[in-house]
Amino acid sequence: MTHTPAPDARTPVRILVCDDHAVVRAGLLALLHSAPDIEVVGEAGSGEEALALARRTAPDVVLMDLQLGEGIDGVETTRRLRAEPAAPHVLVLTTYDTDADVTRAVAAGATGYLLKAERAEDLFTAIHAAAQGRPALSPPVADRVMSRLRNPRPALTPRERDILTHLSRGLSNHAIARALYISEATVKTHLRRVYDKLGVDTRAGAVAVAKEQRLLS
Repeated sequence: MTHTPAPDARTPVRILVCDDHAVVRAGLLALLHSAPDIEVVGEAGSGEEALALARRTAPDVVLMDLQLGEGIDGVETTRRLRAEPAAPHVLVLTTYDTDADVTRAVAAGATGYLLKAERAEDLFTAIHAAAQGRPALSPPVADRVMSRLRNPRPALTPRERDILTHLSRGLSNHAIARALYISEATVKTHLRRVYDKLGVDTRAGAVAVAKEQRLLS
């Protein structure tokens, strides 16, 4: 009588790591290799490299940093990965937890959002959740998301949208004031309100979130 080995209780999750810091990647790889139910199929130091490797290795999950130095960032890489025919799930692993970062990543198609301060066990759990298409959020991120759902920000006024549109075209506060026939101080006041409503603190952040949420005319 031939004995057939029993199948593994859990099929290993094939994972690709994308982080532009070699030391961080090395630490992550060592950690992931210690998990018997996770198989690392590649590592990338840039968004472009992650896209090329993902096409060759077909990972179940891409562990993605947001800030990737030169080239496309983690959000754009996530968007392109999710647009692939055999799209892997993307689990963001970053040190950034601002509303703008979370919003952009989720809008781009990220399945989960974890902070690098998480415990190894929580990371492993999140990877398996992401592989099944289930959302995984660090507790601080989940708290922020729930807070936003309970207390949604007020919508932008027509004037704030006008200023945001001009901002996206690269105009300075002085140029926006001239274009809208208002004072530069008024422009600054409206911008502060726009930042508060979008959960950002920079001009670039405001434009990025506005594009994600299709607020620009």
